[in-house]
Amino acid sequence: MNATGTPTVAWELLDGGVKGVAKKYSQDRGTALTTADGRAVVLTVADGHGSRAHFRSDLGARWAVEAFTSCARVYAREVVRRGDDAANWPRLLAEARTLPQQVVHAWRRRVLMQEANSPAHGGHGTPRSAAPEPDLAVYGSTLVGAVLTERLLICWQLGDGDIVLVDEDGTTHMPFYTGPDMGDETESLCEPEAWRKARLHWQPLTGGPPPGVLLSTDGLSKSFADHEGFLAFATGVRAGAASHGVAAVQAQLPDWLGHAAKYSGDDATLAGAFPVPGPGAARPQPHPHP
Repeated sequence: MNATGTPTVAWELLDGGVKGVAKKYSQDRGTALTTADGRAVVLTVADGHGSRAHFRSDLGARWAVEAFTSCARVYAREVVRRGDDAANWPRLLAEARTLPQQVVHAWRRRVLMQEANSPAHGGHGTPRSAAPEPDLAVYGSTLVGAVLTERLLICWQLGDGDIVLVDEDGTTHMPFYTGPDMGDETESLCEPEAWRKARLHWQPLTGGPPPGVLLSTDGLSKSFADHEGFLAFATGVRAGAASHGVAAVQAQLPDWLGHAAKYSGDDATLAGAFPVPGPGAARPQPHPHP
């Protein structure tokens, strides 16, 4: 933000998803949106588990995205309102730590509403005292989300998926990456007290423009032969956005994700945001003609 209080950064968004080549429909959901009068971005992707035991996980992923988006928009407005003053960051960080619990509770409420009206294992109309406990695993899903402003980046992750930060010069960073995924087991929203397993990344943005932020379900990263190939893809997405515009990258995204789904066999979903000069950015002054 400049001295007049006008934002110096605006955002361009990217989002898309495709189903795995052998699947009837996608278990993924994702979204990218701006809030707080365009001064904050909310990104999220969710990956329903999709196995026989999780036969309503497409619904679980949809409600995961809806729950995160609802909670994160409220939080993002607070970050915009108070985040320019570093003295407020400890309180905002504390609030960021409570957000996963809010999301899990909102997700469970939606799942239980569905179970009350259409139980996954039948028994509609059974007296409540005789009805079995709802099987939340039926709706199991991962969740990855981020809130991005000019001054702060906050990311959360429960289960698999990827977050890649791409600086203006193409340097990449993955705040939650711990090495190659060695199996299909993952943390899930359907687990008891799932919020305790959510990871948090808190990053003040004080040294230059914000990074580009890309969130994706693991069907994208699994389509690459190695980790370096996935990072090169992320760098290429930002470079393409810078040279050809985000609209051109968005137009190509279905083809790119389609190739990924072909190689991984899994659904592939991506949501991203790139900073662009906002109305408060310094503009180059025209040079007088000699």
